[in-house]
Amino acid sequence: MLPEELLSVLACPKCKGDLEYREKEQKLICHKCKLAYPIVDDIPVMLVDEAEEVDE
Repeated sequence: MLPEELLSVLACPKCKGDLEYREKEQKLICHKCKLAYPIVDDIPVMLVDEAEEVDE
């Protein structure tokens, strides 16, 4: 689980928009860009090249 302090300062690196934390999937979702950023060993991987496209 990511700390609230960290979640409050994270933003999508592509559009600087808000992210949705999906704890079960271990991903941060940007609904504007439709990208999912993985969380590996409790560390968000905030690289656009590492993000997966998501269908909403």
